[in-house]
Amino acid sequence: MSHPHPELTPPPPLPEGGLRIVPLGGLGEIGRNMDVLEHEGKLLVIDCGVLFPEDHQPGVDLILPDFSYLADRLDDIVAVVLTHGHEDHIGAVPYLLRLRDDLPLVGSQLTLAFVEAKLREHRITPYSLTVREGQVERFGPFECEFVAVNHSIPDALAVAVRTSAGTVVHTGDFKMDQLPLDGRITDLRAFARLGEAGVDLLMADSTNADVPGFTVSEREIAPILDSVFASARKRIIVASFASHVHRVQQVLDAAQEHGRKVALVGRSMVRNMGVARELGYLSVPDEVLVDVKAVDDLPEDEVVLMCTGSQGEPMAALSRMANRDHRVSVGPGDTVVLASSLIPGNENAVYRVINGLTRLGARVVHKGNARVHVSGHASAGELLYLYNIVKPRNVLPVHGEMRHLVANAELAVQTGVPPAHAVIAEDGVVVDLVDGVARVAGAVECGYVYVDGSSVGEITEADLKDRRILGEEGFISIVVVVDSGTGKVVAGPEIHARGFAEDETVFDRVCPAIADALEEAGSGGSADTHALQQVVRRVVGRWVNEAYRRRPMIIPVVIEA
Repeated sequence: MSHPHPELTPPPPLPEGGLRIVPLGGLGEIGRNMDVLEHEGKLLVIDCGVLFPEDHQPGVDLILPDFSYLADRLDDIVAVVLTHGHEDHIGAVPYLLRLRDDLPLVGSQLTLAFVEAKLREHRITPYSLTVREGQVERFGPFECEFVAVNHSIPDALAVAVRTSAGTVVHTGDFKMDQLPLDGRITDLRAFARLGEAGVDLLMADSTNADVPGFTVSEREIAPILDSVFASARKRIIVASFASHVHRVQQVLDAAQEHGRKVALVGRSMVRNMGVARELGYLSVPDEVLVDVKAVDDLPEDEVVLMCTGSQGEPMAALSRMANRDHRVSVGPGDTVVLASSLIPGNENAVYRVINGLTRLGARVVHKGNARVHVSGHASAGELLYLYNIVKPRNVLPVHGEMRHLVANAELAVQTGVPPAHAVIAEDGVVVDLVDGVARVAGAVECGYVYVDGSSVGEITEADLKDRRILGEEGFISIVVVVDSGTGKVVAGPEIHARGFAEDETVFDRVCPAIADALEEAGSGGSADTHALQQVVRRVVGRWVNEAYRRRPMIIPVVIEA
């Protein structure tokens, strides 16, 4: 089993009248959010996102939820509810729809517009249903009511799922900004009404559960951006998530105020902001937005570039600028603003980009030295409000690493939820709601599925281990020709190395040992090439370890003559 609880067995059949929750991503990690609710033989999917790879996953483009739990039950899925348009909640939808392309997608106008634009690139035309706050829809045995929540992207929704087993409220990502840029606040009255009616299980966003107090309002960024724009001497380059409509709006407004033009850089940024503008979520001041090709003809102190790459993604625009691999060359006098939080695991990549830009002479403004970003997630104070308003009978923290999930559960207990009813689970751990009580029922297989170029799920942990060894320890190949009868060396050993030692004469010391070992093995009856290759691997591996304290990848090739 690849779930993190090897002591748990597969869950028994769901008791009649019960509700099962199977998290396939987002519990124990930041990203890859996906939960499956099962009731009366039908399945409701909430979110379907991606996780971005870390340094120890070389070559990987994206990490998907493990759909194997759903593979034999695709026809039982009645709907896929999407809470909002961030990649960690919608990015894996195209890969799920490859398995069944007529799955109904349910979400707000902007969320579905982002998904549909993404699906067009995969040549998939989805069946979708646009919903808005206050709307109630039935999907099989699930009655879903949608609730407005405030987040760092417009049109985010929480969902209350009513079944005969009880009511589940899933917050999606949310915060309680009381002065949001779009005027759309988290609907606490709806949460209070749901609480009055009785909520059996609350699945709440945990991302900032260990941060005391309240998340700062988005409006507090505007004066900071204004001062950055006022002090910038040449070009301004702002990096943010490609879906952060509010941040792009603030940059457009600041640019207009300071007489600058804005160009969007990066395919996903251009696509998403085009969608947001078309639907009225992005207000573009007259003649402020220009094509990136027009930037070359403008004075440097009139230019703002809005690009992707705030998490240090190697192929994103900002990383390529830092590596001098982009049409935009950053230099002295330029100001770069990283308008995002650090997602755990991305720290090294982000600081690498900051150092690269600084080395080129740019002034880099980031969350560590100026308030150029605020989180889109509720801090501890807001979560306490939520628990006191909803008064849930059971709690299942979602969306966060283990420290976030535990902190969220502790907040729930402080507000009166019995400790036994604050369930901490990770990906693959199955939770059943039966007779009003939520309990861990077992676990299902729930590993990482890697997207590597055009391949999906073909790269394994063993492949990544090989890549890490190649990157960290190097590679040695040994070619040797032996007499098929005696095992004596006829030619070689010929040794080549990469990433291990520049002077290949160092291998002169081990060549006699290889020949002696092969001759001994041959005289002892070990004449087949596979056995002889293992002999070569052992001799070279032992020598490299003793002489250099290294463990490179060793590829022996034994040819019989």
